[in-house]
Amino acid sequence: MSIYPPAFADHLGRDVTTVCHCWRLTRTDGIVTGYTDHDWLLTVDGTRFEPETGFSASEARDTLGLAVDTVDVEGALSAANISDEDIAAGLYDGAKVETLLVNWRKPEQFARLRTATIGKITRSDGRFVAELESLVHALDQPNGRYVARACDAELGDVRCGFALAGSAYAATGMASASEERDTIVVSGLDAFEPGWFSHGVLVWTSGGGAGRKNRVVDHRKDMRGVVLTLQQPGPKIEPGDAFSITAGCDRSFATCKSKFSNAMNFRGFPHLPGNDAAYGYVTEGGRFDGGPVVP
Repeated sequence: MSIYPPAFADHLGRDVTTVCHCWRLTRTDGIVTGYTDHDWLLTVDGTRFEPETGFSASEARDTLGLAVDTVDVEGALSAANISDEDIAAGLYDGAKVETLLVNWRKPEQFARLRTATIGKITRSDGRFVAELESLVHALDQPNGRYVARACDAELGDVRCGFALAGSAYAATGMASASEERDTIVVSGLDAFEPGWFSHGVLVWTSGGGAGRKNRVVDHRKDMRGVVLTLQQPGPKIEPGDAFSITAGCDRSFATCKSKFSNAMNFRGFPHLPGNDAAYGYVTEGGRFDGGPVVP
């Protein structure tokens, strides 16, 4: 069965055609944008496709079997709605990209060539190259649960079952200074012990990064005040930008039990003997009473 509608197929059969490529990008946060290698603004299938964005595509290939097909899409970071900060923040990781072949004289004539997801993104000299992986790549991903000592739930989700909202485990604050993109001095968290928000999640509620999330690597106090180190560079921060933040969990059984009193919902296997037990040997002073390995 052809993917081309009859009228479009008839156009493609002519000696001269008026076709171009369009890419519809749907980010994981639901924002939809469109780009085209044509020099006109096109509206196709309800989406506006912006011209002159510097987008171009490499050769695409389709193979039989379960191999993952790829194609590279290259573009300039000068496009109004694509920024280096957004890419660095991971907003385009895993985004869905639909490639359309369009008759730019009659945009209602189009065909969807492929649907892919963004895999690896490389950046240099004000440009980016995004590798588009076919949907078959999902078959190459690990599925199911791993049997491990650490918890595999996210703090506060359905599997964890811990209520974060309105408790001492959630707070709000403001940025006071930002010396580096991944390190900020904040106010509003002075009442909390250092490390309370390590491994937590920070969500910007105002400023240029409003709505963005960052994982907190470290929460400490020094001569500057309360300092947060973020896992990846965040958006450009200005003094006064507000955020909400939730306490962090290192996914260990001890933290789940002592910090959150949520041991009954722990989603790991803390008493599972590991290589340290398998390769251990009897030593004087050891405890061999049959008690749990992890208290």
